[in-house]
This record gives sequence, C-alpha cells and structure tokens, in this order.
Amino acid sequence: MNILVVAATPFEIQPLLEYLDKKFVGSGHFTYQKGGVEVAVLITGVGLPLMSYAMGKVLGSKETSLAINAGIAGALDPEMQIGDVVQIASERFADLGVQEADGRFTSVHELGLIDPDTPPFRGGKLLNEAAGNFDFLPAAHGISVNKVHGFPSDIEALRKKYPDAQVESMEGAAFFYACLAEGLPFLEVRSISNYVEARNRENWDVSLAIERLNEVLIELIESFFG
Repeated sequence: MNILVVAATPFEIQPLLEYLDKKFVGSGHFTYQKGGVEVAVLITGVGLPLMSYAMGKVLGSKETSLAINAGIAGALDPEMQIGDVVQIASERFADLGVQEADGRFTSVHELGLIDPDTPPFRGGKLLNEAAGNFDFLPAAHGISVNKVHGFPSDIEALRKKYPDAQVESMEGAAFFYACLAEGLPFLEVRSISNYVEARNRENWDVSLAIERLNEVLIELIESFFG
C-alpha cells in the first residue's frame, strides 16, 4: 500500500516525521517503508496554487493508494475547541470569484464561469463521499481561501455566504480537487489551532493543535498494520 501524506509545511507534521524516521526504513527523500506499506511525504508550501502544482506533479508520477492532507486550521464553528481534530467531508474554493460594487462576493459558480455541477463539483462543493469510512474522527465542512479572515465584518459576510462552513484552511479545496479528478481515495485531517475571529495570535494554540494532529496521524498510520 502506498500512502501519500501531504502537508503545507514540515513543522505541522514534525512529530509524524520523527515517528517515521524511528519506526520505518528510509527508502528515498521523504519516503519510508515498513513491510508492505510505503509512506511518502509531500511538503507543498502554503496556499492553493502551491498545493495544486505539487499534487499535479506527484500524482502524475507516483502510484498512490491513499492520500492524506494534514494540517492546522481555523474554526468558524464556535462549538469546536482548540485542539479538536476533524476530518473534512466537503470543501469549497470560498473566495474564487468577484467582489461586487456593493461589497458582496459572487462565486465563479454563481457567475456561470464554472457550472456548479461540473465534475468533480457538486452544487459548487467538493465532496469526499468516502469520509464516512473513516469514522474515527468527527466530520466537518471546510472552505479554502487565499486570504485567511481576521476582520470582523468580513468574517460575518463569510458566515452569511457559507452558513455550513466550520473550518477554514488555505489548501484543502485544491487537495480535494486533485484527488477527485484522479479518482484517488483521500482524507483531509485538520486540527483546530484558532478561531476565525478578529485576528489575535495570542488566542492561538498552534503547539496543541500540532500535538493532537500528529497523535491522530500516527494512530492512522499504525492502523494499516492491524
């Protein structure tokens, strides 16, 4: 089995990398082998364009059984707690479109530039229908943005536009799109480091989010060995 672990930055998955160094045999750059399981790690860089390029390049050259996107994220859902780890069941490109003269945002789907049901989109969303098979984590709905939100009026408009959105990241939708387009089984795992609110880094707990995220990642990798 060939597992591809995808992260925007190495520090988000540093504990996993240390685990792989200890428990697996290195078989190449960021590639580890144990029995019949190979784990390859792809560090893409931050943002949707970098994720898109990296995924296109690796999926065009490497056989993959399962792709896992792992990282920290902000919570739009006030019921979530810092350090919670969720699997993302749906994604949107939340800021791909135009700003109208009155300040409203109109998406590319609403503009008619991309039909909302053109595969792999369904109603403008990207869905992981297999997410229910990984029920060891609660499911959440994600949006992906080029600009992380930190201004109250913009956050209010975002919630109004996407009332079901619970988690905000900068890469997830590009990862979803690549996997769906290639018919590749995938899983996006996000740990909550902060709330999407008036930007205040003192309210963040990145260390806790990374700790919890990597506990789940290691447990997931170990599950493939029974």
